[in-house]
Amino acid sequence: MKIFTDAANIGEGLIRITEQGDIRHMAKVLRMQEGDVLEVSDSIEWEYTAEILSIDEDAVVLSILDQQKFAREPALSVTLFQGIPKAGKMETIIQKCVELGVSSIVPVFMDRTVVVEKGNFAKKIERWQKVSDEAVKQCKRGKIPTVEEQIRFAALEKRLGEFDLILFPYENENDYSIKDCLRGLLEKPARVAIVIGPEGGFSDREAQQMKTLGAACVTLGKTILRTETAGMAALAMTMYELEL
Repeated sequence: MKIFTDAANIGEGLIRITEQGDIRHMAKVLRMQEGDVLEVSDSIEWEYTAEILSIDEDAVVLSILDQQKFAREPALSVTLFQGIPKAGKMETIIQKCVELGVSSIVPVFMDRTVVVEKGNFAKKIERWQKVSDEAVKQCKRGKIPTVEEQIRFAALEKRLGEFDLILFPYENENDYSIKDCLRGLLEKPARVAIVIGPEGGFSDREAQQMKTLGAACVTLGKTILRTETAGMAALAMTMYELEL
């Protein structure tokens, strides 16, 4: 098991876990006891191997056995701008993309988004962040990817200026593959954005705007992928070429 805690809870040789959810999970679900060993991350730079010294309702105190810099955290930073899908697809997208190494995920309302904003979207963001939290614990990464607040497509222009490379997988692109793009780079980017459309894909207006913004319009292959598949595929291909 891996626990994430604030760096302020890590002192000279000791770690204090005070988050009630973590304490309950360790004590009630995993039935951990004094002497058990687990991994702890400060979510910034360091991960620790630690042994439980004491466990009660208020805190779990651990003794640090080993300290290392993150071993499983990608050096490449990839943000997925995901056209908001319907039903429970977003949870699957977040879970799998966290496992594949995404740094952050931004839900985007686009022209063909079916989901309607009814004023309760904050609850969805909270739920999706919990999905990210659980996924990162399972795959033992060093940092928890952030599910950011939703934005409108019009806000992309401002956000995409932060990135060294913008990948725009588009169903109407047939000649320029993501492999051609990634292998043709003159230097390795540090920050990559992947922009994925919702069900129904991008509108013509959105596709033209993405090209205007300098995004690399690429194909992911001969078949048309579902929105919940396209982001995972693009991320996996990007990580293969630029990270592994």
